[in-house]
Amino acid sequence: MPITADFHLHSSFSGDSDTPMEQMILKGIDLGLTEMCFTEHNDFDYPVTERETPGFFEVNPDAYLYDFLKLREKYADKIALFFGVELGLQPHLSRRNAAFAKEHDYDFIIGSSHLCHGKDPYYPAFYEGRSQEEAYREYFESILENLKGYSNFDVYGHLDYVVRYGPTKDQGYSYEMYREIFEQILTTLIAMEKGIEINTSALARGMREPNPCTGILKRYRELGGEIVTVGSDAHVQGQIAHAFDRAADMLKDCGFRYYATYEKRTPSFHKL
Repeated sequence: MPITADFHLHSSFSGDSDTPMEQMILKGIDLGLTEMCFTEHNDFDYPVTERETPGFFEVNPDAYLYDFLKLREKYADKIALFFGVELGLQPHLSRRNAAFAKEHDYDFIIGSSHLCHGKDPYYPAFYEGRSQEEAYREYFESILENLKGYSNFDVYGHLDYVVRYGPTKDQGYSYEMYREIFEQILTTLIAMEKGIEINTSALARGMREPNPCTGILKRYRELGGEIVTVGSDAHVQGQIAHAFDRAADMLKDCGFRYYATYEKRTPSFHKL
């Protein structure tokens, strides 16, 4: 396996996972991983639904860090473990997210768009009354809004996350359909010296390509982007390092020769 570091993982410290962190670590060791980074969810102002109660996606960073440090020491001779967080970005949360990110010494911060103007694309209501293309376009434009107001992250997570949940998901979707928006997003990220991730969760869901699609990955590289992390977005043991061999091939096809990992917010590069 050319990629031995999974840098997008959730455990029971995230609202949408019930899997103990130790079980995730043991599975990673069993798979032959050399590095794992937990990136528990923190989404302030997530709307209350039948499934999500107030604070559902807000991690308790002190409890998370306490357990993490114990497990990092316990398995230090078997695997390198890193302390990360996945911040849900929205323009009005910029100051609150900045304060949160500074409260602890994270190794790695993913900035992600889980909500678009207060609505979660996971739910059908986001697409009602308009075309799928219009909904996707609003989501991508909201990423640009986030980038204008917030910079304390290392990579932007699953850039085209919205295509996981649209009425026809990624059928008929392509980089070219939204080229002008993606061009702005990617040039902005590169100017900010931020990376992106290849997130294999979509492949685990049976979709054609990861998030983001290979068109975005290739264009990021063409524009001079070099920082790409690899994450399964696993919430259970069986998803850890899913399709990492395929991800490595995709990255090479898009022109990448290295993937990145982070420690103390500093990237290291590993040959594919």
